[in-house]
Amino acid sequence: MDPGRKLLVGIVGPCASGKSTLVNRLTKRGLNVRHIAQEHSYVPSMWQKTTNPDILIYLHVSYEVTLTRNRINWTLMEYEEQLHRLQHAREHADYIVMTDSITPEAVEIIVLDFLEGDGHPVAP
Repeated sequence: MDPGRKLLVGIVGPCASGKSTLVNRLTKRGLNVRHIAQEHSYVPSMWQKTTNPDILIYLHVSYEVTLTRNRINWTLMEYEEQLHRLQHAREHADYIVMTDSITPEAVEIIVLDFLEGDGHPVAP
């Protein structure tokens, strides 16, 4: 990576996993973060083709919790289809966070700790 270039962090996961919230929080800290809408793509490697992040974070959420967040009204089959579309990204993720029972603040801290611990500075 070019030493003058900021680390690019990609965030993927099913709907209601907390992607937008995490991207907003990390962006406010000055990090170079992209929300990758892989869950809506039939192309398994879309996350690589459109963003190709240096670090890929996968946020996971259970189907039951998705029903309580953002008032999502969908079927288990639709949820499982998103997981299928995300399979390639999940397999290549540098870090996976289960967001069911933790706050957005905790997700942010967990991801920041990972980035710092992985030898990647989080300061802009």
